[in-house]
Amino acid sequence: MAGSVIIPKSFPKSTLKQNFWQRYILLGLLANAAFGIVALLYLKLVPPTYTSHSAITLPEAGSAANVNLPNIGQASYENSSPYASSTRDPRENYKFIAQSEPVLSAAAKQLNMPLAKFGTPRIRIIDGTTIMTVDFRGATPEEAQNKSLAFYRAFEVKLNELRSEEALHREAGFQTALSDSWKKLETAQQRLSSYKADSGLNSNDQLKDLSNNIEQLRKQRVEILAQQQQANARLSQLSASLNLSDLEAVDAFTLQTDQIFQQNLKDYSEASANLSVLEAKFLPDNPQLVTEKAKKDAAQTALLDRSRYLLGKPVSQAVLHQLSLNSTNSDSARESLFQQLVTTQAEQKGFQAQAQATEQQIAQLQDRLNQLAQKEAVLDALKRDLQVSEAVFSSMLTRLDIGKSNAFGSYPLVQVITPPKLPENASWPKKEFVLLGATLGAVFTTTGVALLGLYQYRKIANKAKKSEV
Repeated sequence: MAGSVIIPKSFPKSTLKQNFWQRYILLGLLANAAFGIVALLYLKLVPPTYTSHSAITLPEAGSAANVNLPNIGQASYENSSPYASSTRDPRENYKFIAQSEPVLSAAAKQLNMPLAKFGTPRIRIIDGTTIMTVDFRGATPEEAQNKSLAFYRAFEVKLNELRSEEALHREAGFQTALSDSWKKLETAQQRLSSYKADSGLNSNDQLKDLSNNIEQLRKQRVEILAQQQQANARLSQLSASLNLSDLEAVDAFTLQTDQIFQQNLKDYSEASANLSVLEAKFLPDNPQLVTEKAKKDAAQTALLDRSRYLLGKPVSQAVLHQLSLNSTNSDSARESLFQQLVTTQAEQKGFQAQAQATEQQIAQLQDRLNQLAQKEAVLDALKRDLQVSEAVFSSMLTRLDIGKSNAFGSYPLVQVITPPKLPENASWPKKEFVLLGATLGAVFTTTGVALLGLYQYRKIANKAKKSEV
């Protein structure tokens, strides 16, 4: 370089200086010309690159569903916003999927293009928004646009595959749990049905109906007892009117209701009446009178024997006269009283029997109520188990149906807000950048050459001074 130049002593200094700087000026011009030529060759020889711009968005809205199941329970489902978590951004997941080899290979295959030539998209996430920009480069505007379109088709296919796989895995898990829940539901139903069949208790309404029946019978029993008391009061009154005690009234009722006694009484009365007529006509030794008297005695004996059999004690003729109606010694008033006595006694006996029957029914129903009440707790427990099983099964079934309708849980819907454009101008090389680079290179080279020349000049000048000395 200039450091190796030997300056002859015969040359004047002005000539030496002029020759020295001519070399460096020539060197700077050559360097600047080289930058210009390289820039022109770069613009002419480098093939242009076109970029197709597009943008997509991931909606942030969440979804929820709430289903009420009458008499069973409630099933709810909520899909929160994909941006609800502060530790993850679904756009980063989508960026990774978009730049993955399966997606790019599928897109390149659509264009019959090698993966290396297809390239990788430039994806940028815009902060503070839900937007992602996607840029694809191509040798022609059509190639760049076709790459973007093929990419979006492959990207959507991949997302649908991931959603389908997720849905299948989720449904498989739900189906397993649903099968277990169905088995529990069937077991609960069988247990409840078996217990109803064995216990005879079908529902809680059965206890209510049984309690209502018992209350109705108790009311009827009270009414029957009231009627029985009224019959007892009338019976006592009639007994007093007939000058009979309560026991005698009972005996009179027993005799009056026996047909054999009444027939014997009729025979005795007829024989007595006939005997009275014959005694007025004939002497005591008259055969007809003797025969009729024998009939009367036989009827009286039969009457006494029958009354003794009915009452269970010996009864005299006087007592029979007091307890029974005899046409020979009674009037119509006493006969009417005896008829009322018989009727009232029959009513009293009927009320008493009805009251006893009602008490037996109440006791039987009360025992059954107590038994069913003890079984009611078990029935309620089995019903609760069945309701819980039904609620769990229905809830899981509802969640399964809702989950099928929500296909965008883990992979939100992608919306293309700016479709791939057909670029009008090449994105590279840019003349401005090339010229700016050449200019900066020329400036830096010129500065470097000038500084180098200045350094060499000073070095030569210093050597010349030393040689003169």
